[in-house]
Amino acid sequence: MMDFDISAWGYVALVVGGVAAGIINTLAGNGSAITLSIMLFLGLPAGWANATNRIGVVFQTITAVVSVRKMRGATQLFKETRFLFWPSILGSAIGAWLAGRIEDNGLVYFIGFIMILLLATLFLNPKRWSLETDRSKKKKTNLLAFLFFLIGLYAGFIQMGIGIMMLAALVLYSRYSLVDANIVKLQMALIFGIPSFFVFLFSGKMHWPSGIALAFGQSLGAWISGRYLLSHPSAGKWIRILLIIILSVAILSIFGIFDFLSKLF
Repeated sequence: MMDFDISAWGYVALVVGGVAAGIINTLAGNGSAITLSIMLFLGLPAGWANATNRIGVVFQTITAVVSVRKMRGATQLFKETRFLFWPSILGSAIGAWLAGRIEDNGLVYFIGFIMILLLATLFLNPKRWSLETDRSKKKKTNLLAFLFFLIGLYAGFIQMGIGIMMLAALVLYSRYSLVDANIVKLQMALIFGIPSFFVFLFSGKMHWPSGIALAFGQSLGAWISGRYLLSHPSAGKWIRILLIIILSVAILSIFGIFDFLSKLF
């Protein structure tokens, strides 16, 4: 294991950041932006931070799935999306294998443009994100399987932002409600997380003390969201607002707007 000295306050930051990430990941996505930023700030190299982040992701998603399994319709949603397992696992394993072999700057900018498009749909076609699940729409399609293979590639590569990508595919294409899409997303996040976890585990770049601190915080955040927040009658409305905030911040960060403004002021 890497010789990495972290203070008690560093562990507190990891746990608190983990709680925030667990809540955000369960309700929307992109919580890894918080966990990765904290680890980098504490001095963990980027490759180690990317690998260590997978520990908290796996524990968080297990907790979230257990928390929502008794929600109305959850069992049916889990069953009808099982066909996405294998393309997701394949994509995630390939993405994790590629993570240490390909420069990710171009990919990050590409994701930034995708996020701009998703943000536009939240403003230009808000009703599409607020509808109930359309049961007349065929759910088991080859296109959806291919989309989840592509999301799996990115999940294995970086992980950050896959929740938003899954919600977009499930809401805009398969026409699930935001709440139902979130339940499916939690199951698929676990499927994405397992193969990449083992690939990074064998890489030897996981810093377990940091990862366990994150896992504790993220599991707590996921339990709070799954047990109390996701089942709230207004969950769909607040998830849409959270998506707008998260996408806006991610876009500003990816394209360096914050750095530009800091130089001006």
